Amino acid sequence: MQLVASTNLPILFGTSGWRGVLAEDFTVERARAAVTGIARWLSEGAVSRPVFVAHDRRFLGERFAMLAAAVLNAEGIRPILVKGAVATPVVSHGVVRTRAAGALVFTASHNPPDYQGLKVLGASGGGLMSEATRRIEALAAQALAEGGAEPAWYLANPRVVDLVAPYLADLLGQIDRTALRRSGLSVVYDALHGTGAGVLDVALRRCGVSVLTLHGDTDPTFGGFSPDPVPERLRELARAVRKGSGLRIGLATDGDADRLAVVDGAGHCLSETHTLALLVDHLARSGRVRRGVALSVATGSLVERVASSHGLSVKRLPIGFKYLTQALLDGSADVAGEESGGFALEAFARDKDGVFAGCLLAERVATRRRPLHACVRELERLFGASACGRTSVPATALACDALASLTEAPPSRLGREAVRGADTSCGLRIELADGFLMLRASGTEPVIRLYGEAPNARRLALRLAAGARLLAAR
Repeated sequence: MQLVASTNLPILFGTSGWRGVLAEDFTVERARAAVTGIARWLSEGAVSRPVFVAHDRRFLGERFAMLAAAVLNAEGIRPILVKGAVATPVVSHGVVRTRAAGALVFTASHNPPDYQGLKVLGASGGGLMSEATRRIEALAAQALAEGGAEPAWYLANPRVVDLVAPYLADLLGQIDRTALRRSGLSVVYDALHGTGAGVLDVALRRCGVSVLTLHGDTDPTFGGFSPDPVPERLRELARAVRKGSGLRIGLATDGDADRLAVVDGAGHCLSETHTLALLVDHLARSGRVRRGVALSVATGSLVERVASSHGLSVKRLPIGFKYLTQALLDGSADVAGEESGGFALEAFARDKDGVFAGCLLAERVATRRRPLHACVRELERLFGASACGRTSVPATALACDALASLTEAPPSRLGREAVRGADTSCGLRIELADGFLMLRASGTEPVIRLYGEAPNARRLALRLAAGARLLAAR
């Protein structure tokens, strides 16, 4: 098999790995160079421990994993192939459990079906910091320039391990199985054809929960849509939840199952901020969070208010879960969450884990035996209303120029609202009297993301629309 690159763009790692359109930016030649760069970076650190190589359900994932194992072996790094298509959180857990040197995971997460990608996990189980990825980029560029003989596609007699079974065993030891079994809770789970299927649903069934799985089959086209659990993708899930009776919720994960979305019993999608606030409140009440909470700068303020009510410190960090992982590692936080549905509890995971987050949310519902919408209303009654959301616009030259201008000279008003402050350390975050608007170029695909918080859904929609107009006006 030989695919020829149609671009001379450098191999660049964004907030969560390197991603590109398959057969255009993400080709065999460029993937080989990227893995060579990773192998040489590992060699610079005198790594002696093995490295896992895994893939999700995307097109050619298994072939790329086999190629990566052969390249690593040729560079003197011991590869271990992970059995089958597997969720990224399962691999992260395996790295920590076995004390591996790290892992390469071929996944483009929530990107469109024509994308492929490569995530690199360090020995902590989390993503690499920028210093490491910049070095890998330089080494990959050297390897790409070298060219050279094409190595074998397959490594003879590779070591293959199953990471799902030990992951499930450890996960089940972290949640209240008795409460789940006695609750009568039913769950509809939309795997979006991703690798959460066979993991999240299996975990809940082993706890005695009734689970209906949607889109659990393998489909590299993901039904023709991005495997991103945003509200417009969850309409079928919402309908299925509404048809049920009794205590029930809907859960969904993205393509590699590291992010979670939630639907309440009435079929309404919870914002990522509501979900994270519920999780932090539940973990604090059950004594599993004591040190503090790490949040991305685009996460809504409700989580911060809930955490503060439990006496927990809150640290705000740039977008990119790798920064939150560092807070878990240095001990300043024992739980972390972000605006796009990523969550981690240090006692079990140091990188975002949509499977574990889903199980914990089900545990909360089972323990309190109250519908999710009632739990959200209670939090907002105690700590104030919060409507959070996100959208995106294409990263056209006009939009990118507008964002650069806005970052250099932030506006004094957003429509009729006065701007109370601006932070340009991670894109542009505009502080308003009752929330915020944030604009930032995506690190994973050619879009500009808009994040916002407002007192209600109508005000949030107006705020996001105003942000889109800013990007089109200059």
